[in-house]
Amino acid sequence: MDYFLILTSLMKILGVIFLIVLPMVSYSVYAERRVSALIQDRLGPNRVGPAGLFQPIADAMKFMLKEDFTPGHVNKFYYWLAPCLAMVPAIATIAVVPFGSTLFGVPMVIADINVGVLYVFAIASLGVYGIVIAGWASNSKYPFLGGVRATSQMISYELSLGLAVIPIFLLVGELRLTEIVRFQIEQGWLIAPFIGDWGNLQKWLLAIPMLISFMVFTVAIFAETNRLPFDLPEAETELVGGYHTEYGSMKFALFFLGEYAAMITGSAIIVTLFLGGWHLPIPWFTDEGFRWVLIDGSGEGWRGIAGGLFNIATFFGKVAVLLLIFIWVRWTLPRFRYDQLMRLGWVFFFEIALVNIFVAAIIITYFPS
Repeated sequence: MDYFLILTSLMKILGVIFLIVLPMVSYSVYAERRVSALIQDRLGPNRVGPAGLFQPIADAMKFMLKEDFTPGHVNKFYYWLAPCLAMVPAIATIAVVPFGSTLFGVPMVIADINVGVLYVFAIASLGVYGIVIAGWASNSKYPFLGGVRATSQMISYELSLGLAVIPIFLLVGELRLTEIVRFQIEQGWLIAPFIGDWGNLQKWLLAIPMLISFMVFTVAIFAETNRLPFDLPEAETELVGGYHTEYGSMKFALFFLGEYAAMITGSAIIVTLFLGGWHLPIPWFTDEGFRWVLIDGSGEGWRGIAGGLFNIATFFGKVAVLLLIFIWVRWTLPRFRYDQLMRLGWVFFFEIALVNIFVAAIIITYFPS
């Protein structure tokens, strides 16, 4: 039995979940409140700690100490099960995402499986079951309507989500996420041809299909995470709160945490597939001319440790930028009407993603690298 592998895997799991993801979830809520206040010309959290930085801690204490009330009319077993089902898939999906190069010679990915992208789609799609079960088990009309909306929305946009990544598989020839990142390190980021070695005609022609895939995938992630303008399952102006109307205290907090954890996971997948993952080359001028210098954890001594930490910081820095875009969009755009949401998914994105596959296949076939 490889005890070193077991120990390092446990350390990565605990480190990623408790030192990175959960703090990012808490401070994503804080960032959302501050950014929305800035957009609406308010102050936002500013009392608990300097600039309100301890507000997430106060909120966590409030949820843990609040009375855990279960309404008498609900189906109790499924009512309790639903919040866990909403939280777990978002956390489990992180397992296959490479969040760095190496640190102390250990690859910075929890489970480097050869069907990483299929795993992401399989596990992430389970998150909607928590919402559906919550809506059904609450025995109330508003949560039920929210659960039904979430189901149809997930079905509509998962098609576009899956089709959007097929051009990447055609180009890279791999489903392993670490290999997709490695390809971008060697060949250049998929939506930024100027970063890396995109010297041949094929790569420049593929920049357009890859940009379309990126846009379709990103919008589909908005829909899959129920974020505005796709938050129909919880539309407060219509459904009070949707699927979590009957929930309070820590069970409500789990739904809240699940939404933000899904945002972080979705952003991490976008970074991995389209934005080079943990890769951030430094432009440098040498005697041979301009070139990109790769920093990773393969060096010896403190240089290797610093490089590995730099890669991890780069990855989560990119994720943080995408989270700010999620927040900015929420407080900028109005909510879609339900028929508009369905039409966008079935009439536009599905067809665009499908045509994009054929365009990418033609370029790869007739313009070999």
